[in-house]
This record gives sequence, C-alpha cells and structure tokens, in this order.
Amino acid sequence: MEQVFSRENLLEALHRVERNKGSHGVDGMSVSELRPYMMEHWQEIRTSLLEGTYKPQPVRRVEIPKPYGGKRKLGIPTVIDCFILQAYTEPYVRWCERSGVSHSLLLD
Repeated sequence: MEQVFSRENLLEALHRVERNKGSHGVDGMSVSELRPYMMEHWQEIRTSLLEGTYKPQPVRRVEIPKPYGGKRKLGIPTVIDCFILQAYTEPYVRWCERSGVSHSLLLD
C-alpha cells in the first residue's frame, strides 16, 4: 500500500488519466476537473480505500458503431475511478517491467 499511496505514484496516475483525456463517467466529472477535486477530497478517498469502504461508481453505458454494422457496448468509469485504478496498477506494472514479466500475466 505504501507504493500505491506514494506521492510519485499518485502523480503518475494523475498524469496518465490526464494524458488519456477520456470521457466523463456517470458523475459528469471531466478529466480537467479531476486534479482540483483530488486536491480537496483525497484524504477522505484515501481513508475509504484503506478502510475497504470505497465503492466505485457505476459505469456510464454507451454504444459506439462497429465498422461493419452493429454496435459495441462500452462501460465508461468515472475519472476518479480511473485515477484509483491507475494508482493501484502502476506499481505492479513497474514491478513487471523491472522483473521482465509480461503485464498480461496480471490479468490472467
């Protein structure tokens, strides 16, 4: 958990979400609103994560057209949940890179 909540890791997670420029989730929060929100609410989010009481928001459901007809269903998480996911996965990705282990093994 130390690595997850380190300043370096949290900043990297924030930068990744900002670089991705993803769409908003069900809460309507844009990527540009994430940094100021986290500065104000990080301590309460951190506490809920450490206590195991954090609940991710539902995903926003959208359908995008497929190239040859039909629609592809997507679930778009909130930018806060994207940030938290990045913060948790980034230390494992770095460990895999140092160890020569494929990232995909983490998903199996």
